Amino acid sequence: MDMLAFKKQYKELYQPKDTPVIVTVPSLNFIMVDGKGDPNEEEFALAVTALYSLSYAVKMSYKSDNVPEGYYEYTVFPLEGVWDLFDKDIPITDKSNFTYTVMIRQPDFLTPELFASFLKETSKKKPNRFLETAKFGAVIERLCCQMLHIGSYDDEPASFDKMQQFCMANGWERTSRQHREIYLSDPRRTEPSKLKTVLRFQVKAV
Repeated sequence: MDMLAFKKQYKELYQPKDTPVIVTVPSLNFIMVDGKGDPNEEEFALAVTALYSLSYAVKMSYKSDNVPEGYYEYTVFPLEGVWDLFDKDIPITDKSNFTYTVMIRQPDFLTPELFASFLKETSKKKPNRFLETAKFGAVIERLCCQMLHIGSYDDEPASFDKMQQFCMANGWERTSRQHREIYLSDPRRTEPSKLKTVLRFQVKAV
C-alpha cells in the first residue's frame, strides 16, 4: 500500500481536521508494548525502538526466503500511544506518573503465528528488553472524539478542552480518562510549533 492509498483509505482516522469530530474506529491490528514514566526519558525511546524494529522486520520480509502469504507493499503506519495516569490523584503535569501503551498498526497479512516468528528473529538481531513483552492483537475503540492538534505536546490540554466542550455541546460524554495520540510528525526533525498529532478519546451518547 503506497502512501497515497494509505492517506485516501484512512483519511478520516489519520488526517482529521483541527476541529473536533465524532468518528467510529473499526477493529485494527497493532504491535504493542507497555511502559510507565516520562516520555522524554530513555525508557520511552527504548519502547519505541522495539516497536519500529518489529514493524520494519514485517515490512522488509518480502526480501526473506519465506515471504508471508498475502504480502503487499505498504508504508509503515505512524506511531501511536494510549496514555493514562498511574496515580489518578497526581496532577497530569507530573509526567513521571504516566502509563502508556505505544503501538504501530500492522498490515492485514500479519497473523499471530507470523508475529511470533518475527519477534523471535528480531529479538536475536536487535536485543531490546521491551521485545520480551511485545504483543500483537486487535484494538477496538468504536465511538471516539478526535481532532488534529498542531503544536507542542505540552500544549495539548488546550485541544482536549476544545474536544470536551464540543462533546458537552453535542450530547457526547467521555467514557475514560485514557486518550490516544497518533504522531504524524517526527519530533527530531520538526519544530515543536509545527508538530501534528491526532488526539482521540472514547465517548458515548448521553
